[in-house]
Amino acid sequence: MKLFATIILFFILTALSAQINKPDEVFAVQFSGVVVTQNDDNGEAIPLPYTNIYIKGTRRGTVSGLDGFFSIVAVRGDTIKFTYVGYKPVEYVIPDTLTSHFYSVYQIMSQDDVLLPETVIYPWPRKQYFKQELLALDITDELKMKADENLAQEVIKKMIKETPYDGREATNYEMKKIANDAVYTGQIKPMRIFDVMAWRRFIKAWKRGDFKRKKKKK
Repeated sequence: MKLFATIILFFILTALSAQINKPDEVFAVQFSGVVVTQNDDNGEAIPLPYTNIYIKGTRRGTVSGLDGFFSIVAVRGDTIKFTYVGYKPVEYVIPDTLTSHFYSVYQIMSQDDVLLPETVIYPWPRKQYFKQELLALDITDELKMKADENLAQEVIKKMIKETPYDGREATNYEMKKIANDAVYTGQIKPMRIFDVMAWRRFIKAWKRGDFKRKKKKK
């Protein structure tokens, strides 16, 4: 009888210990909001699309849409990190005292200015050579004509078109491309045959003769 009572007491204590040491249940939160930045011209808040948003310490994340909106499933106490090229990274901790499964924020991102040390490059070995070269400079009519040709609007437009993107422009282009592909993942992209603005640009280009074959110069 004593042995049976001892066995029953052992199982009761084991169950109580398991109940006490049982970890808290995961409290999921639908974390959403809008990412904005300040307009330099008028100081108004404008949406910041394609912002990288991920849960720190995990591999889960998302990007904000064209209107700056985002939504991701997280857990109470998670640290959400916002990053964007040219802007200061921001971390936001979801309160661990939440009682609702929905939580929204209005996240403001500020630009990050990086100041590099000034570097002056001279085309001459020493400064005193500048005066000699300037006095000996021969500005002929041919050089003036060459300068006028380089400043022509057609030449400038061609240079703008052919000049490659810098780091920030290339990053923005790639982020827009990734976000656009993510929107249409698993489905066919919509056809632009009914796009009025696209048809308008096509008609203007056709009237300008952009589609005519240009004669090769001999």
